[in-house]
Amino acid sequence: MTGRYCSLAQAPAPAFTPGLAAERLSALVGGRPMWVNGTVLHYYFFDGDHDASVIHLPGSTETRRVSWVGSEKQRDVVRAAFREWRDLGIGLSFVEVSDRSEAELRIGFQLGDGSWSSIGKGALRVGINDRTMNFGWDLTAPGERATALHQIGHALGMLHEHQSPCAGIHWDDEAVYDELAGPPNFWSRETTHFNILRKLDPAEVNRAVWDPQSIMEYPFPPGLILEPEEFRGGLNPPGTLSPLDKEFALRWYPPLDAPRPPALVPFRSAPLRLGPGEQADFTVEPAETREYTVAAFGDCDTVVVLFEERDGEPRYLAGDDDGGTPRNARIGSRLVKGRRYFVRARLYSGWGPGETAVMCW
Repeated sequence: MTGRYCSLAQAPAPAFTPGLAAERLSALVGGRPMWVNGTVLHYYFFDGDHDASVIHLPGSTETRRVSWVGSEKQRDVVRAAFREWRDLGIGLSFVEVSDRSEAELRIGFQLGDGSWSSIGKGALRVGINDRTMNFGWDLTAPGERATALHQIGHALGMLHEHQSPCAGIHWDDEAVYDELAGPPNFWSRETTHFNILRKLDPAEVNRAVWDPQSIMEYPFPPGLILEPEEFRGGLNPPGTLSPLDKEFALRWYPPLDAPRPPALVPFRSAPLRLGPGEQADFTVEPAETREYTVAAFGDCDTVVVLFEERDGEPRYLAGDDDGGTPRNARIGSRLVKGRRYFVRARLYSGWGPGETAVMCW
């Protein structure tokens, strides 16, 4: 019998302006889920009596209202998984908070609803009273730490390895549908196709080679994979962060070199000079309290995010993403004299002639 699998919800494909050049489109598809480096991701565990929802019980037509609240032991498994990702030395950090309105990641433990997560900064589109991540079975059971590591991988922007076109997997489709229709998953054909058989766009994949040892790879029992031949007898990843998982995380979220980026001086443009996927960081210390505008310039696809330093850490204030449009990212916000702000600009692609820059005024 197969194990319990991560069941990502189907989401509409991002809409881009028709006619984009292939290179520009590829950069947008691959970079859209990723956080700007230096983000502090705050996570919250649902803990209220009303934090619950009605679900269909697996393998049944019955429904039941089931709590999202998990035990302290379950939470400790997730905390340890966050620490393991953090200890790679990546430029992101993770902070637990007790107020859901402060959290980018909001975590439930609703049994029977499967384990899943929003992909990367898609979590920002989820309402503050809804989950961005769920664990649908007991994480304290042997081997289930891998489930927590896997879902946090999704929260960092990673997708399923077995769906990579680089894997070259030839499935016995009907055997896969039959296997997942039964216990413990009870998946519909649509869910199975979306999470297993569907191939990702080449621009979406975590890397240009398949990593069967990845934390983002499912285990599979014998009889589901026809090719490659070596996996006809089953695929059993170790459930740990592989060397390529670590390489992915450090490529997108490298360690921050300096505690305080250079100043972005009002009314003075700062050239970006970035390659695709690279990022530039700046500090803004306003000389007066007023409304300010921060914007990118040039023929470029960028995401620009403004943070305010509070209690020594950057807190998300505002952001704009111009990817795939003819406009440039632009943020308007009231900045207060005596406070410190950070501007982080990540480039998807520079698609036209001339320099790209960011300015504050």
